[in-house]
Amino acid sequence: MPQMAPISWLTLFFIFSFTLILFNVKTYYCNIPSLPKFTQLKMSSKKDLTWKW
Repeated sequence: MPQMAPISWLTLFFIFSFTLILFNVKTYYCNIPSLPKFTQLKMSSKKDLTWKW
């Protein structure tokens, strides 16, 4: 099996590092939380707690 030159290992390291960082940034910023569902759930739970004596 032929051995790789050190510059090839360095290039592979930079490519994989860049890919990892790009993937992490993409998954962090593309996930948009849905806040209206939480507020609707919160408001509906308050309506359930009103008692009529």
